Amino acid sequence: MSPRFLLKPKLSYSFLGVVLCFFIVYPLVVDAELSYLVYFLYSTFIYVTLAQGWNLAAGYTGQVSLGQHAFIGIGAYMTAITWRTGWTGYLDPLAMIMSGLGAALVAIAIGVPLLAKLRGDYFALGTLGLGEILRVIAINGGSLTEGTAGISLPSSSYVSMHYYYYIALLIVVIAQGALLWITHSRIGLALVAIREDETAAAANGIAILRYKILAFAVGAFFTGLCGSLNAYYVFHINTTGAFSLNWVIVPILMASLGGAGTIWGPAFGAFILAGVYELANIWMPELHPIFSGSFIVLVALFLPDGLMSYLTGRKDRILQKLPVFHWMFQKA
Repeated sequence: MSPRFLLKPKLSYSFLGVVLCFFIVYPLVVDAELSYLVYFLYSTFIYVTLAQGWNLAAGYTGQVSLGQHAFIGIGAYMTAITWRTGWTGYLDPLAMIMSGLGAALVAIAIGVPLLAKLRGDYFALGTLGLGEILRVIAINGGSLTEGTAGISLPSSSYVSMHYYYYIALLIVVIAQGALLWITHSRIGLALVAIREDETAAAANGIAILRYKILAFAVGAFFTGLCGSLNAYYVFHINTTGAFSLNWVIVPILMASLGGAGTIWGPAFGAFILAGVYELANIWMPELHPIFSGSFIVLVALFLPDGLMSYLTGRKDRILQKLPVFHWMFQKA
């Protein structure tokens, strides 16, 4: 048997520390309003958070959800409505937390009946239906949601791209930290046990429904935060943008590319896929949809377990044979 290779823990965390320092310092040394990289990193931070929210429920618990657009829409509309009515203000932390909690409460309310009765594809379709139901409610919401026209917010409130960037960075750091804590606790062990064998987990005293709802609600909370920040960013919320299926497809693909059920896989996949999409959009804008679809098919065929399965030595260790990755590995 060939020797097993592992990522060097100290070197890995040192590398992550350097990357985080770069993310913090970079907007301070460039013109954030003109830097394309600042805008790219901002959107990527949002997608990393969305991918990790999906990863907690699907990757670790085995409950594949297609309802991210529902929680994004809840966060966006709650922020827009409370700001327009004067209850909250611009980039208000209270509004963002309320939006996240609103999405989490809806996840709990819908999760109790769905997770208790449905599994697999049926649960996925149920969550997909939730987004469509909320979209119809928003369309017919009258003066509260302004129907298909949507809610316009005062764009004159805009101050600086720095605020959006650092709030998105803070959210992704908290989300990543929360996932790290959960997966290294008894909760994480329970979630993985449920994913691997529900019957055996229940026989060992694990409260199946409680842990499923917890994972679903935590993921919805962070998704709602992203929806809230996006509302402040675009200054116009309508059903087309808030409940777009892109909020469902792209984070799932990012998590799958990096490795669902891993801590760093979705973040890794998000940066790679966001970069690939941006380059494709610049170099071949007319073929971008075809390229994106082809990329999805290739990932499903050749990387079903994600890139992290290669980096951590659980597959054929293809990446370990490349000189550029040698510094990341050691014999155990």
